[in-house]
Amino acid sequence: MAYHKPVLLDESIEGLNLREDGVYVDVTFGGGGHSQEILRRIKTGKLIAFDKDSDAIENKINNKNFQLVGLDFRNIEKWFFDTGIKSCDGILADLGVSSHQFDVPERGFSTRFDGDLDMRMDTQSNLTAGIVLNTYTEKDLSRILYEYGELRNANGIAKLINRKSKIETINTTAQLKSIIRHCTPRNKENQFFAKVFQALRIEVNSELDALKELLVQSANLLVKGGRLVVISYHSLEDRLVKNFIDKGNFQGLSETDLYGNPNRLFQPLSRKPITPTDQEIANNNRSRSAKLRIAERL
Repeated sequence: MAYHKPVLLDESIEGLNLREDGVYVDVTFGGGGHSQEILRRIKTGKLIAFDKDSDAIENKINNKNFQLVGLDFRNIEKWFFDTGIKSCDGILADLGVSSHQFDVPERGFSTRFDGDLDMRMDTQSNLTAGIVLNTYTEKDLSRILYEYGELRNANGIAKLINRKSKIETINTTAQLKSIIRHCTPRNKENQFFAKVFQALRIEVNSELDALKELLVQSANLLVKGGRLVVISYHSLEDRLVKNFIDKGNFQGLSETDLYGNPNRLFQPLSRKPITPTDQEIANNNRSRSAKLRIAERL
């Protein structure tokens, strides 16, 4: 099954600071590109990978040091507890949508195809983009478009969608694009539709809440000196990761303990995020917005 090329592969694997006998977690298995490289470098260690997308499970790697868990990464701490594994040495998260998910029209992730308004990363979950568009209030649609899509004209877009949904059911990506097309800024049609689709996808999959849970759980699971490696693809994700690493909270507030020491759980290992080289972007255009942050558990 064709999946995307692993983004920032060398940089993220180096960031994990792998030990041959360490325990590592790839919380976004996908096509297995990052996992395969980790397995090449650990001899007696263990790699546990998570992915809630049933399509990704078909890419399971046959290796005695590897275990693939078909669960949302929000469940990693519970899974560790249930299996008796107390900690790990590194956690890798490559957030966002895989190329495979984008390239399957019926999944509804891509603005390039006409497909069902689905957008579920976990095809067993109940909420779809179609349900959001046809049942949410105009106010809630506006909030989603503004907060998750960062669209300034969110109110106008929500009004059009809400009005149309009362006349007919909005079932396909082509319908949605047709309804909101005249809201498109001049010469920025692709960016506009991408932001609308991003907002719906984040809502359907609770992506930001899931990321917050992952970051908190990672602090509980990583040993002292363990590495957290996160690749994000838009500012909403990157801001949460940066704030949690730098400040120990998601608001970016500087908080200290009674002795004046910063209340943070991680030490960032670079001041700025690592981004793809021009060569990587040329080889894989979908890496262009990627930002990699690496931190060490204090």
